Amino acid sequence: MKRLVILTVGKTHSGKTTFGRELERRLPESAVIDRDDVAEFINSQYESLLPKQGANTLKDALTRTLVDYAVHESEKHIIMCNNNSNREGRLRMLDWFHQKGLLSVLVYFNLPDELLYSRIASSERSTAILRKSKSFDVVLTRQIADLQKGQAEPPTERESEYLFVINDSDEVPGTIQKIVQIAGGKSI
Repeated sequence: MKRLVILTVGKTHSGKTTFGRELERRLPESAVIDRDDVAEFINSQYESLLPKQGANTLKDALTRTLVDYAVHESEKHIIMCNNNSNREGRLRMLDWFHQKGLLSVLVYFNLPDELLYSRIASSERSTAILRKSKSFDVVLTRQIADLQKGQAEPPTERESEYLFVINDSDEVPGTIQKIVQIAGGKSI
């Protein structure tokens, strides 16, 4: 079995977690590690340990622990659901996974910003994962600005063994099927 790491890349409300959960359901022997779940856990249980300023190093440390455990203590495919928009950080992460023998798949959600704002407006998603921002509108506006300033970058084909770009939600089922095929598994 080819062991995969699948990284989702995209702005808030683009469908990364929904995609990851569906892929986990269809891809035997896989596990989702979702940084939003980690953030919500920390925010609800360990708020007093959160950094007051700067990066959420506690979330980073807990995520690294989960990833390290999944890589070394399981044989599962790993599905990472988080923004992954910083190319330098993404490349470091992919390099680490490659050193561990995993094949990498990037799934880039390139949906129109107007659609994402519309999804946010009708979303019932909890803001409990947020630390700095008060709303997902603010998060999306910051993510758009980061792309415009070059502080975030879409993935390229040179970064991983496989790259899928989702420009429309209708492309999700076919992308999931292709990843299942890459893994050599049979879809459930």
